Amino acid sequence: MSATTQLRPGDTIGILGGGQLGRMMALAGASLGLKSHIYCPDPNSPAFEVANAYSVAPYDDVAALDAFASQCQAITYEFENVPGPTADHLNARVAVRPGVKALEVAQDRLAEKEFLRSAGVEIADFARIDSEADLTAALEAFAGQGVLKTRRFGYDGKGQVMIRAEGDADGALDSLKNAPAVLERLIGFQREVSVIVGRDVKGTCEVYDIAENLHENHILKTSTVPANVSAATAAVARDVAVKIASALDYVGVLGVELFLCGEGSAERLLVNEIAPRVHNSGHWTQDACLTSQFEQHMRAVAGWQLGSAVRHSDVVMENLIGDECENWAKILSEPNARLHLYGKAEARPGRKMGHVNRIFPKS
Repeated sequence: MSATTQLRPGDTIGILGGGQLGRMMALAGASLGLKSHIYCPDPNSPAFEVANAYSVAPYDDVAALDAFASQCQAITYEFENVPGPTADHLNARVAVRPGVKALEVAQDRLAEKEFLRSAGVEIADFARIDSEADLTAALEAFAGQGVLKTRRFGYDGKGQVMIRAEGDADGALDSLKNAPAVLERLIGFQREVSVIVGRDVKGTCEVYDIAENLHENHILKTSTVPANVSAATAAVARDVAVKIASALDYVGVLGVELFLCGEGSAERLLVNEIAPRVHNSGHWTQDACLTSQFEQHMRAVAGWQLGSAVRHSDVVMENLIGDECENWAKILSEPNARLHLYGKAEARPGRKMGHVNRIFPKS
């Protein structure tokens, strides 16, 4: 398939991963007349409930992957830990968008940081950590402080150790099972923000407004738009997102997480990490924009023109974590609230069960 092939309504987009992001992508695609086929090893995947077809098989099952590819006109993914060989195998048969390069970069924190630096965006200083000697040397260079993170498979605060004082580093690598790691310089920042960008097969970008994010127990709790940042800083965030998407030759929706440092005229943005997929901090777009991040992604994957990313309302998105989803009736009684539940069977502590977007007149 050509890199610029355009799908038609009625065609099928394959989605690797069956969680809530895949579910919302499938729902958005359906409103455009696009079918979805979910591929996931978990037989209880919530995305299966809303898909036209689904396959339950491991990501390394070559026969199942071939059968899946034969039924799709394009393929995308809802999480960045899709095995590289799986994406390569499928890409040889049907266009995989955003593509293999974005996966390779996002799956390894060291590769991601080296890519971001080469793309010309600002990030915190970092060091590769493969041994206790590496950690000792890096801490000396970073004034004894830093965040030690595994290079692969960390999310929602997992796979990382905060080092603030002497002694915090004792056993830090052991707690990460001595996995390859990076140490990031500990920086002071005012707040965490993010920006969502969509990029189509022709390289055209649509960038959503910057969101201000609050976390609880390392899990995103709220995203507020507009964020409390200057217009100049918001413009920089947009430029950074476009620069990263273009450097990856990206097709689809990309999330960029940033730290806002300084205040007023001294505001400065440092990129924390990227997510080559629709992003939790972009869920607000479902109800505050004409085109949600999910529809934008499916448009891009289909080779279609992007929709407008203009925001028509102010909004606060709140994740419903664990048994907070049991408040559904109360949320439905709020006149400015839009409830989105993910169809997960069990409300475990720390598990994202849904979200609510609370809409307000645009200020």
